[in-house]
Amino acid sequence: MSGENKAGAADVSASQHVMVCALKELGSLVQSLSATSSPLIQEPSIGLLETVTSVLLHPSMAARLAAAWCLRCVAVALPYQLTPLLDRCAERINNLKSSPEAVSGYSFAMAALLGGVHQCPLGIPHSKGKLVVSIAEDLLRTAAQNSRLSLQRTQAGWLLLGALMTLGPSLVRYHLPKMLLLWRNVFPRSQKELEAEKARGDSFTWQVTLEGRAGALCAMRSFVAHCPELLTEDVIRRLMTPIECAMTMMSHVPAIIKVHGAHLKASAAMVRLRLYDILALLPPKTYEGSFNALLRELVAEFTLTDNSANTTTSLLRSLCHYDDSVLMGSWLQETDHKCIEDQLQPNSASGSGALEHDPSSIYLRVPVGEAIPGPLPLGVSVIDASVALFGVVFPHVSFKHRLQMLDHFAECVKQAKGVRQQAVQLNIFTAVLSALKGLAENKSTLGPEEVRKSALALVMGALDNPNPILRCAAGEALGRMAQVVGEATFIARMAQTSFDKLKSARDVVSRTGHSLALGCLHRYVGGIGSGQHLKTSVSILLALAQDGSSHEVQTWALHSLALIVDSSGPMYRGYVEPTLSLVLTLLLTVPPSHTEVHQCLGRCLGALITTVGPELQGNGATISTIRSSCLVGCAIMQDHSDSLVQAAAISCLQQLHMFAPRHVNLSSLVPCLCVHLCSSHLLLRRAAVACLRQLAQREAAEVCEYAMSLAKRGGDNTTINLNITETGLEGVLFGMLDRETDRKLCSDIHDTLGHMLSSLAVEKLSHWLKLCKDVLAATTDVGGGGAVVFEVEKDEEDSEKKDEMDDDTMFTGLGEDDKSKPSVAPRWVTRVFAADCLCRIILLCENDKAHFDLAAARSAQAKNPKGDQLVLHLSDLIRMAFMAATDHSNQLRMAGLQALEDIIKKFASVPEPEFPGHVILEQYQANVGAALRPAFSPDTPSDITAKACQVCSTWIGSGVVSDLNDLRRVHNLLVSSLDKVQAGKGSSSQLYSESATTMEKLAVLKAWAEVYVVAMKIKKDAESKPAKPVRNGDDDDDEDDLGANVLPPDSLITLVQPELPSLSRLWLAMLRDYALLTLPSEFSSQLPPDGGAFYTPETIDTARLHYRSSWAPVLHAVALWLSSTGFGAGEEKEEVPSSLSRAPAIPQAPSSTTKTFEESVKDRMHLMLGVSIEFLCFPRPEEPIEHVMSCLQALFTLLESPSAKIHIAEDQLLAVELLNVLHRLLLTRDPPAVQLQVIAVVQETIRAAQDHLQRQKASKVKEEEGEKDSQPSLGEGGDTGELIPGKSLVFAAMELLVFVLVRHLPQLNARVKESPSHVPLRPQRLPEESARLVANTVSILAELPSLCSPAGSMTILPTVLFLITGVLREAAVKTADNSVPVTVSAALQGIKTIITSPLARLEGMQTQWTGLVRSSLASVLENSQPDESRPDMDEVSMLTAITLFLLSASNELVGVTVLQKGCMDRFRNALNSSDPWVQARCYQLLLSVFQHSSRALSTPYIHALAPLMMEKLRAVERSRPGTAAELQAVQEGIRVLENLVGMGEEQNRVQLLALLVPTLVSYLLDENAISSAPQVSRALHDFALQNLMRIGPLYPAAFKIVIGAAPELKIRLESAIRANQASNRAKAAARQAQPTVQAAPTIKLKTSFF
Repeated sequence: MSGENKAGAADVSASQHVMVCALKELGSLVQSLSATSSPLIQEPSIGLLETVTSVLLHPSMAARLAAAWCLRCVAVALPYQLTPLLDRCAERINNLKSSPEAVSGYSFAMAALLGGVHQCPLGIPHSKGKLVVSIAEDLLRTAAQNSRLSLQRTQAGWLLLGALMTLGPSLVRYHLPKMLLLWRNVFPRSQKELEAEKARGDSFTWQVTLEGRAGALCAMRSFVAHCPELLTEDVIRRLMTPIECAMTMMSHVPAIIKVHGAHLKASAAMVRLRLYDILALLPPKTYEGSFNALLRELVAEFTLTDNSANTTTSLLRSLCHYDDSVLMGSWLQETDHKCIEDQLQPNSASGSGALEHDPSSIYLRVPVGEAIPGPLPLGVSVIDASVALFGVVFPHVSFKHRLQMLDHFAECVKQAKGVRQQAVQLNIFTAVLSALKGLAENKSTLGPEEVRKSALALVMGALDNPNPILRCAAGEALGRMAQVVGEATFIARMAQTSFDKLKSARDVVSRTGHSLALGCLHRYVGGIGSGQHLKTSVSILLALAQDGSSHEVQTWALHSLALIVDSSGPMYRGYVEPTLSLVLTLLLTVPPSHTEVHQCLGRCLGALITTVGPELQGNGATISTIRSSCLVGCAIMQDHSDSLVQAAAISCLQQLHMFAPRHVNLSSLVPCLCVHLCSSHLLLRRAAVACLRQLAQREAAEVCEYAMSLAKRGGDNTTINLNITETGLEGVLFGMLDRETDRKLCSDIHDTLGHMLSSLAVEKLSHWLKLCKDVLAATTDVGGGGAVVFEVEKDEEDSEKKDEMDDDTMFTGLGEDDKSKPSVAPRWVTRVFAADCLCRIILLCENDKAHFDLAAARSAQAKNPKGDQLVLHLSDLIRMAFMAATDHSNQLRMAGLQALEDIIKKFASVPEPEFPGHVILEQYQANVGAALRPAFSPDTPSDITAKACQVCSTWIGSGVVSDLNDLRRVHNLLVSSLDKVQAGKGSSSQLYSESATTMEKLAVLKAWAEVYVVAMKIKKDAESKPAKPVRNGDDDDDEDDLGANVLPPDSLITLVQPELPSLSRLWLAMLRDYALLTLPSEFSSQLPPDGGAFYTPETIDTARLHYRSSWAPVLHAVALWLSSTGFGAGEEKEEVPSSLSRAPAIPQAPSSTTKTFEESVKDRMHLMLGVSIEFLCFPRPEEPIEHVMSCLQALFTLLESPSAKIHIAEDQLLAVELLNVLHRLLLTRDPPAVQLQVIAVVQETIRAAQDHLQRQKASKVKEEEGEKDSQPSLGEGGDTGELIPGKSLVFAAMELLVFVLVRHLPQLNARVKESPSHVPLRPQRLPEESARLVANTVSILAELPSLCSPAGSMTILPTVLFLITGVLREAAVKTADNSVPVTVSAALQGIKTIITSPLARLEGMQTQWTGLVRSSLASVLENSQPDESRPDMDEVSMLTAITLFLLSASNELVGVTVLQKGCMDRFRNALNSSDPWVQARCYQLLLSVFQHSSRALSTPYIHALAPLMMEKLRAVERSRPGTAAELQAVQEGIRVLENLVGMGEEQNRVQLLALLVPTLVSYLLDENAISSAPQVSRALHDFALQNLMRIGPLYPAAFKIVIGAAPELKIRLESAIRANQASNRAKAAARQAQPTVQAAPTIKLKTSFF
């Protein structure tokens, strides 16, 4: 930095190279520090930005470009700097228009900044685009005014327009017409103008003209590359006019250069480069007419026809296959010092790249893996571009021209001599490879025989070329040709040529070339296409591989062999043994110094392992031999001194471990890998981590153990310093993340740690949490002023990262002096990863509830001190989330807020065992508030504020904090944000794009919506609960506490209430926006031209995404608000005097006064239903299930309000559509919660329809009071009873309900039973949620007939009854506690609803109705038949159903003997049941039948069943009840008898009492036995005695007769009464409690059905 300062201040002639270097390093440094570099940038004493911007005026172009690049890095690292920097540059350009350096430097900076926008997700304000266009136009317009500035202004103008295009279609769309005009004007309009301009001008004007045209083409290219969506056919047509003109102009340029001098050559080459670039991006069809002229140019370009220099293309390596790098010696790319190695390669353009070769690269995307763009010198770039374009055009050229070109190539190679011949040949080969690649990608063929011949001759000639790169290219071309031609004979001919050549040739060059040819043939045609040559190829290559005289031949032969093994797959299995033995022999015999040979042996071994594959697990003799050979091979390679060979050994072991994990010895492999992690060779570190990643997937625990044991052993042996401390391998990997820059390596480390975490974190919680905490807790503040110093130290460290092994660390051992250096805090990327790990750990603990229960965790820890529960580390979790959320780095803040949200969600309901009624998170409210507050400061980026809003709403809604004053802190943050939202559009200083503002505003509204939803839920729960009586505690202060801490029922709502008027308006506006944004593209003309309440038309595409993530809670909130305020009645008047300046008012503000209340209800209903139905029709799979739930809850809430009910009932098609959409939703979304919510919505819809029908009927009755004529009957189905699918609400509901029933009770589906594969299932208890669902469905089903006309209900009743009796059959399963499942009670209720419906009383329906009732009862009887396949059938429920029929539909059932017999059988079975509970219920049900008002119904039952009852009750004397249940059964039986006595006529009273009284007397115990009798027996005695005492006075005459007739009765009764009176005084208390026995609680359950 200080060097930079001096350079800025010192003499301008100071070396520009130092300056460029310093600026690039500074840029990379700031970019890698990202947002943590903000103290550096803001520190006034350093003045970084001023210094860098001062270089923009440097006389050297390279320095200006480097400074621009550095500014781009700053803006990407600190996006808040982007807009101010752009503004500053724009201002300076306008002020310093007359300085060429300023125009050039500041335009570079602006272009660079615009190019960096795509790396800043928050973007820049849309107005900046207009600003850039106006500056660029101005520069181009004024270019001609001042010759001193013409060149700079022209270049700057086009550079800015090219950079503008990188902002993408949403912005460029607005400027496209202007751009097309500018492009058209740069070029001559016609052929005539072209000719005319040749004669005009001097060399300077031509230079400016050519530069201008190159600039225009460059901007076009940027447009085509960055805005593909705008490339309509019309736009392409208009672009082609200037492009075709440029092509014509190219042919005139040589003449112009002759006239005006050679210094125009560079400008002309630049125009050609831009032309080739843009043509390569356009579809070749668009310029077919110009192919001939274009190809002449291209071929001349790369065959160096007009070029005296021997320039070669840089593309050849990239067109050759990556795997062949070992032959070209370019494997060295895999090192830390790649850039140096690359420059030492033959034919390498590396190191010659520089920004000044092509200024447009300052705004283009940087190629992956490069830190800084380095465009190659113009001469090379033009040839590269021509080669690339040749590959694009070649597949579209006629065969005749292809032949001409190929012959011309051969001629060119022949003509050239020496070095020039090499250059021409390299270029031609690259072009041919590019063309073949193009053919393969287009799936087209090479052409007829003569074209192939010509191509083959060209390629075969190069297989004997002394240059290895050319031989590689020729082999590659041969393979590609075989792929493109794809004919067996052609391939055979090629293979045969190579076979013959290899058999005869003795020179190294042809042997290597043709052996590679064989490998490439197999590689591109695959095992099956080249299968017939496999044997010959393998035998020849095995022979060549043993040629010890030339290691080069061995290398190429083994490389080809590896290619063949790879591509042949299982077909190679027969050759595995000989190949393997050769590989082992060579590993032992070839001297280690020939590393290439060993490397290729490693490749062969890896390919062989893959070929044998999973067979390697086998135990046969041959497999064991193969396996041990592989292991021996790996061991030899592991001991090799070269890192490449060791890396190959590791990847072979990795393959082996994949197929035969048991046979790889981890105890030796893991320590070896750990040692390699500290290696100075990137390749080894990569291989080691890649292998660890695979091992950790399966055996993470073992891997960590072996690593730790190595560390313990290493303690004694100081020769290897492993850095493995008590944090184990995980700690080492975390440490590596700070040092490594290689992308692949870092991603593998992430994966390895991820696998370890998944399998080990839950067992070793403290260890992993400590790891994360150590990484996160590394603070960067050492106190007030020390922060920056520390940052700088950190930065120096960072620049060292670029050249890891700098000299001093290379020569000093990594031993003692290590301690003296200050340790460096982990970098922000690592800390973000640690925060993500934290979230993953919380997620992993989810499955075990003990992790989220403090009391359970403490008791578990007391039992097992080693055990570890997440909840015990809560303070650490909060602390880590807090540290991350308040960091400098924006990414880390996001991760921290995410972690905080996860913690709140998971721990919100965990109670604090020591303070009942409180939760453990309460003590951390200060931390949560403090973590959130900074995110709401004005300079925080929108995405962080949006995330923080989410956390706020989670926190407020979690119910952790009960005290309003404590909640206010967080609540105030949301209030202040809401004020921001209401400030409306066009707020003052905007740093980010409008869509960032949209994101922030929507996040605020969503957060408020979530809070409101929770508040309303609390309020509703509080209202539904009965008010608690105040406890009378011993001490008064207890009650005061209660008042203070327990939420008053409306607490949270009081926080939301004041904001509701504005909130509801904003919410509705937002939903309106969302509804418009979800319209399909063909309705885009309906969108408001100036955007919506929260989005601008320019940012519409990004805004859609933000709306998509936040509309659901808002919809729910609006539904709650509409429902609770009766659709906002009374708020209309307040709305008009909106005092806010430019609040996002509802678009039709003026008309809102004139709207009637009905209209506004209608509008809002359409909005709400429209949004919901649109979403539910097709919820995208990535939509969270919460959105679906919110939407359904909103619908339910909405339909609860009367206005909405009226609306949906009046528009029946709307209701039908809603039900159809819900049906579709059920087909795609499974969770029970969704299904329950759907059913709730259906229920509300049906209720709405019912209410509507009632209203219609009532009004009809009024109308009809005068006249009596038969109008068509109201309700669905009319007089015919036909329900039309698509129009009928009942039909739609039936479809949906049947689907739900069959989903949960598949046995209801008749087809399932008929299918031959059906095994009858025993009915089972449904899970609780399913049971609730089925119950709700059944109750809706039973309501449906009431929506139909009589004829309509007759259409659906058979189905409805069939389903309900089916549900009863499936659900009637005994439960342990004899409780009634909800499904059964719903089915019984449904049966009752239907049988008691008014339909029975309608004339004309009688016969149908009777038939229906009888068949339903018949089904129930059939289903309730005792059956050994259903031992656990619940007879009581079935009997209840039968009783329901008998009681409610007596008229239809009287005298049907079949049914009567069936019913009596069921009662008989129940009376004879061994289960006392069944008997008791049976007595109760019989009583209701006996008491039925229609004697015709009851009499047969009394006659049939009373005798059996008597028998049962008489028998009790012999076997007295032993349990309470048995006692209850007897009591119920006696009650029936008593009632029968009461029902009998006076003259039969004596006979009836003669049955009852002796039975009761027989239950009495004699006085001696009472005291010793068991409790139940005594209870029976008391019961009998009380009843006798009651009956006596009721029927005194008859009672006397009965008692008198049997003296022994009288004696027993009297003695019992005496004993009772005696014990009465003693047991007053006991007797008081006694009567409760007879009112057993279970009885009350069922009686509600009658």
